Amino acid sequence: MLKLAFYGKGGIGKSTTVSNVALALAEKNLKVMQIGCDPKADSTSALLGGRKIPSVLELIRRYNDDFPWQDMIAIGENGIVCVEAGGPVPGMGCAGRGIINVLEKLQSKDVYNQLNIDVVLYDVLGDVVCGGFAMPMRNGYADKVFIVTSGENMSIYAAANIALALKNFQSRNYAALGGFILNSRDVKDELQKVQALADDFDSSVIGVLPRSQTVLDAEEAKRAVLSVYPDSAMAQCYRTLAESILNT
Repeated sequence: MLKLAFYGKGGIGKSTTVSNVALALAEKNLKVMQIGCDPKADSTSALLGGRKIPSVLELIRRYNDDFPWQDMIAIGENGIVCVEAGGPVPGMGCAGRGIINVLEKLQSKDVYNQLNIDVVLYDVLGDVVCGGFAMPMRNGYADKVFIVTSGENMSIYAAANIALALKNFQSRNYAALGGFILNSRDVKDELQKVQALADDFDSSVIGVLPRSQTVLDAEEAKRAVLSVYPDSAMAQCYRTLAESILNT
């Protein structure tokens, strides 16, 4: 089973990227699971036609451990298994600790093996790399981490912090940095800026996603690009990215 974690600044288009990559991998007849590690619990909504599903933390609060593993999942487009970690009641508890509980619950209930999952994609909240938000980086969870960024200064700054945290975790046998994904915002010298960032961490830019109205149109329809515009140039960009991820 291949396990991949995606990090990046909030609002950079990470969930959109992950959902489309999930669909591209499913097209290869791989059994894919997407796990949203964000209190908003909306990572998988594009795979479910805009529908939000109960989060695992909601189930834990409601039933403690007395619920079947089937309640933790929903089946999205192309058979993608959707899971949302969720978060604590606002003002109470730690969202990072919640991610730890959820990933441990998935393992203890043997969900991955029950469903014969080939690829797990973790969509992790923003640029937070402390506590539970670093959990998907740990050995035994993700094999590789991919960082989604644009060439905007704040996005570059967040991406550098994530890469630095990952570098500092290497002594603990955490996941390796798989590379950077440029989600373009059409800023000046964007590719050069992200390439320079990748060079600083002995890594590479493994995919470039152009700024596209097709993505906005798909989001308006509450679907993924590969669902509503499967023959578009943008859909092919996501397929190319998925191929690069598998070959990294």
